[in-house]
Amino acid sequence: MGTSWSLLAVAPPAGVERGVQATLDRVVAQMSQWEPASNLSRFNRSARGEWQEVPEEFATVLDAALAVAAASEGAFDPCLGRLSELWGFGSAGPVGAVPKAESIHAARRAPAAIEFDREACRVRRTGDAMLDLSGIAKGFGVDHAAEWLLGQGVRHFLIEVGGELRGEGVRPDGQPWWVDVEAPPDAPHDPFRIALHDLSVATSGSYRRGFAVDGRHYSHSLDPATGWPIVHGVQSVTVIHRSCMMADAWATALTVMGAERAMATADRLGLAAHASAGERQHMSQAWRAMLG
Repeated sequence: MGTSWSLLAVAPPAGVERGVQATLDRVVAQMSQWEPASNLSRFNRSARGEWQEVPEEFATVLDAALAVAAASEGAFDPCLGRLSELWGFGSAGPVGAVPKAESIHAARRAPAAIEFDREACRVRRTGDAMLDLSGIAKGFGVDHAAEWLLGQGVRHFLIEVGGELRGEGVRPDGQPWWVDVEAPPDAPHDPFRIALHDLSVATSGSYRRGFAVDGRHYSHSLDPATGWPIVHGVQSVTVIHRSCMMADAWATALTVMGAERAMATADRLGLAAHASAGERQHMSQAWRAMLG
């Protein structure tokens, strides 16, 4: 996944490090766009109309990704692979230049460009779509490792993969797992502290990854509606959810939407979300309720 992981656990069994690493390796082997032999890479190279069988974990993530795509009205799109490559955020690496407008237009594809048979765990391309699950797979990796730990009888732990976290149970002193979420540069608020007791948290930041051309920053957060990086000023979105996979995906989707639409969507769906945008911070009703 191009990142690190960490684990704090109460009375873990021997070999827990190897077990967690194995669960994360399985996610990479299935969903990485940087591994040529992954299920995702093989799918992206497949011929149109050719069914590709995928593992259960892959099918679970794709099913969730398509559900978030529908619920977010396209703000989250797992079929942005061609755009990711075009802007230099995919497996081919940085391009350091703004793509031509006609290339961006040609690369835009809707979720309907794939056909997914969830029951049979198979998927096929009906157009030139390329999958990119980087906005959801890391969160699933956290959940996948957490479920493995629970299966091993580890009830109290905090696991983190690249800044996405899930806390189960409590610390040895009876306190929940406290985590600090950093504020973006020049944000109008201090970092905030969250208690993760059987909860997950994920943050999407438009200021961390990207490149600059002629003094302008181009974020890695791409808007599926335009094919261009977002320009509405949202610097980061944090989502708290029971599922780290869903927190990860919705943090991405809400970042793309812009602050006002993001909070309206979060309120409609009961999501606990916080957005930093310029000199303002925005909180959903569910987030505010957690402050009480």
